Amino acid sequence: MNIGMQKELSVRAEVLVRFNEADPLGIVWHGHYIRYFEDGREFFGDQYGIGYLDFYNRGFIVPIVSIQCDYKRSLRFGDRVIVETSYLPCEAAKLHFQYRLFKSGTGELVATGSSVQVFLDRESSTLQLSNPPFFEDWKRKQGFT
Repeated sequence: MNIGMQKELSVRAEVLVRFNEADPLGIVWHGHYIRYFEDGREFFGDQYGIGYLDFYNRGFIVPIVSIQCDYKRSLRFGDRVIVETSYLPCEAAKLHFQYRLFKSGTGELVATGSSVQVFLDRESSTLQLSNPPFFEDWKRKQGFT
């Protein structure tokens, strides 16, 4: 089966831009967009049962090895941002997510991005070259295998 032709899972959640995320001009510091991606991964994990603690409790950690962000528009203190997080299926032992940030109310696209995480054994930090069995089961339940 061709994984690239399968469905993708997505979740959308709204996040409030807080005062401490903005500079003295009220513009959100660029690094916080990456934090919004993190929020999106947490919302995704809660929605689909693959949160950080799900991995940890099964003996794995899933660090970021690549992250990318393209900025389109600025966010400001007090804005609300819609974080759309999509899981992109692949056969390799990794998690690949894609993000789109929209200004709530206007729907204006403010940023896009992606991230890749790998599986490490929690105790030894050894890179896992194949998907853990529980993750293969999760993928099967989602219709990816």
